[in-house]
Amino acid sequence: MDHATSRSRTIVAHRETTKSLGCPVARTAQLISNKWTPLIVRDLADGCRRFSELERSLIGISPKTLSERLKRLEEADVVERHCFAEVPPRVQYSLTERGFALIPVIEQMRSFGGRWLTGDASCSDGDDAY
Repeated sequence: MDHATSRSRTIVAHRETTKSLGCPVARTAQLISNKWTPLIVRDLADGCRRFSELERSLIGISPKTLSERLKRLEEADVVERHCFAEVPPRVQYSLTERGFALIPVIEQMRSFGGRWLTGDASCSDGDDAY
C-alpha cells in the first residue's frame, strides 16, 4: 500500500471514529485530542493568521504537521482557509463559528493547567494568554 492510500484510510478512519462516537464529550475530545489543535485554535482566536505566523507562534511544529492539522480543522468546519489571488499567493486562516465555540473549552484547559499542572515550563502564561 502506498503512502497516499494509507493516509486516505487514516483520514477516513478518523472521520468514522469521530462520527461513530455517541457521546458529545468523546466527539469533542476526538476533535481536539492532539497536542497542536488547541494551540492552533488559541492562536486563531484573535483573528486571521497566515501559515507562517502560525508556524512561528507554534514553536516546535513542523510545516507538514501544521498543514495536516489545518486541513483536518478545515474538514471539521473549525477553520476557514482564505486564498487571495496575489503574487505571491496569500493564504490566511480564521476560525468559523464552530471554531469560536471551542474557545471556552480551550480557556478552561488553560485554567485547569494553570491550577493543577503547574511546573510545566513548556507553555508560559504569556504565550497562552488570550
